[in-house]
Amino acid sequence: MKGIKIIFWIIWRIWFYVLMAIPILLMLPFLLASIITESGYPYFFRMARIWAKIILFGMGFYYKIDRDERLERGKSYMIVANHTSMTDIMLMLVLVKNPFVFVGKKELSKIPLFGFFYKRTCILVDRNSSKSKNEVFKRAQSRLNQGLSICIFPEGGVPDDETILLDEFKDGAFRLAIEHQIPIVPVVFADNKERFSYTFMSGSPGKMRVKVLPFIATKDLSSENRKDLRDQVRQLIYKQLLVFKKEDLK
Repeated sequence: MKGIKIIFWIIWRIWFYVLMAIPILLMLPFLLASIITESGYPYFFRMARIWAKIILFGMGFYYKIDRDERLERGKSYMIVANHTSMTDIMLMLVLVKNPFVFVGKKELSKIPLFGFFYKRTCILVDRNSSKSKNEVFKRAQSRLNQGLSICIFPEGGVPDDETILLDEFKDGAFRLAIEHQIPIVPVVFADNKERFSYTFMSGSPGKMRVKVLPFIATKDLSSENRKDLRDQVRQLIYKQLLVFKKEDLK
């Protein structure tokens, strides 16, 4: 039985990367045209959402989204979520219709084909470089000034220890949100770690629950409030993760 599981995981994981590549190859001319200028990004974003839906469906994932609020069209937001899986990217694209830009780790740019578009459309950060972090802040400001939203996973990466429910948050997302006086959208992914974690021999098709918590206003806040805001948002996401855990035990 264990041998069958191992074979399934190997084939299933390879299939994930095949699924990542197929839609990109099919839409390649349109994708290339959409990244020539920054003004073409909204068109790229629409195709990225189609790409994400194909991957989730093709992997046997289905999602259940519970929203306390909905994003307004044409308004910028700071979207933050817990981070446990590569599927967080796909599920976030499906979840949010407003064009947004990911702030993500530089390492993903090494993935063939996907990495080409990733490094040209996302804001990449080298977490070992303070200079890179400053550049990220400048690029995020530029994107917000263009009327786009930003999505940041404020844990700053996926913990190696998968027993950690939610790691500590970094300040960057909250500093940007305060500076631009945009609302924070806390998003909670309940099942992505179980469905498709970074551990190769793990995961399975199934349901992915998402909770979009009430938005948090940053109007009238100053930079001095960023740590309190960071801790407030982390606590809200942590509490919702505990709610999901209780549901699993029923």
